[in-house]
Amino acid sequence: MNVVKKPPVKWLPFIIIAAISAILWLFISPPQGISQEGWQTSIIFIATIACIVAEIMPIGAIGLLAITVFAVLRPTGAESAKNAIEISLSELNSGLIWLIVIAFMIARGFIKTGLSKRIAYYLVKILGKNTLGLAYGLAVTDMALAPAIPSTTARAGGVIYPIAEALAINFNSSPKDESRNRIGTFLMLTISHINDITSAMFLTAFTGNLLAAKLVTKSLDITLGWGQWFIVAIVPCLVSFIIIPLVIYFLTNPELKKTPEAPKLAAEELKKMGSITVKEIIMGGTVILLLALWIFGKNFNIDSTTTAFIGLTILLLTGVLSWDDIKSEKAAWDTLIWFAALLMIAGQVNKLGVTKWLGDTIGSAVQGYLGESSWLLVLIVLCVAYVYLHYLFASGNAHIAALFPVFLSIAIALGVPTFIAIFALVICTNYFGSITQFANARNPLLFAEGFVPVKTWWKVGFICSIINLAILFTVGILWWKIIGLS
Repeated sequence: MNVVKKPPVKWLPFIIIAAISAILWLFISPPQGISQEGWQTSIIFIATIACIVAEIMPIGAIGLLAITVFAVLRPTGAESAKNAIEISLSELNSGLIWLIVIAFMIARGFIKTGLSKRIAYYLVKILGKNTLGLAYGLAVTDMALAPAIPSTTARAGGVIYPIAEALAINFNSSPKDESRNRIGTFLMLTISHINDITSAMFLTAFTGNLLAAKLVTKSLDITLGWGQWFIVAIVPCLVSFIIIPLVIYFLTNPELKKTPEAPKLAAEELKKMGSITVKEIIMGGTVILLLALWIFGKNFNIDSTTTAFIGLTILLLTGVLSWDDIKSEKAAWDTLIWFAALLMIAGQVNKLGVTKWLGDTIGSAVQGYLGESSWLLVLIVLCVAYVYLHYLFASGNAHIAALFPVFLSIAIALGVPTFIAIFALVICTNYFGSITQFANARNPLLFAEGFVPVKTWWKVGFICSIINLAILFTVGILWWKIIGLS
């Protein structure tokens, strides 16, 4: 088989982006209300987002490029070269970024020990007697792994997908022909949509959540806690968790309704794995400790990032992970670079008043259409726009970095209670992950084999997004009223 290698740099889109940026930088004056520094910083920020969307290089390399350009051009007016590079590298010491990096490394322990597969097979054994039960078994596995695995690709693609694929093929559901409708299409779509919902449940379940949380801190000086996030999100997300597989089941109408062989297959796999190992027990105990400290750590004066370091240290001391495992966790080190770059530039854009100016400008225009409408209507309109603009993006993090702070600023300016605006948008940040086969990094993997035709993916994605939003603005708003969120 011939393997087509991607070029290290997509030069044509890179040159186009660089040329447009140069024209804006050299020949276009900033709009009234934006300083020259704010304008130039915004140009670099937009160019960085464009490079991510165009995939001119791996995202970590784009982050490194952005840091270099920022340090050389000094758009914020840094007084010296030393000051410029200090600003450019300022986010590398962010506690939140290191929380993400460490969480990636802890997630490797789940996969290395086999605990993630064991959990999945146990749940299939218990719930897998019919097609719906099989889907819920895989869904509960995802939910169990979500708090400690911030990579949606690692959870859905690395753990759940191989099991679902094996089950589909065992039931003669092939991605190569119409037999995909027996069970394969249903399972693959359920994996994707459930992954979005479990990601919304926990602060540490998706890198995009942590990016949004950091942007909230930068723009509003509000820190979102793990326990606070969980309490706010759990009720509307649980309702979606229960309903969405049923919706997908109805929309795809899998031909195979009963799967009596699935528990037997799971039992055989568990038998091959043997008895639970000491390292699996340590891994499970460490995750329980992490969850406890993330929820109650403030009572012991332990920061959430410190908690992550405690968990990783336990895994290293007990031999569950080795230092070679840490060094080889490419996704973690990749995230460290691009996350630091995006947060640094986004923070400077906000500091220079551009985000507020953009929010006020768009907010005034929106207010002209909505008049004296209630804040709930304003929030619904903004969230719907925020979700469906993702049809234009192939990266969730690029979408979040570009639009989340702007939409949050607009919502607050138009009277939406601050915390309701924050949590509605962060939950919506997860709910756009399955509207297309390229909307989330895990989707190409689930789509590539051919279990889900494009038309089916888009139809189910659109309908499920509407249902998720409806649940958010009914059950979610009612729940937030009960807990006094405002």
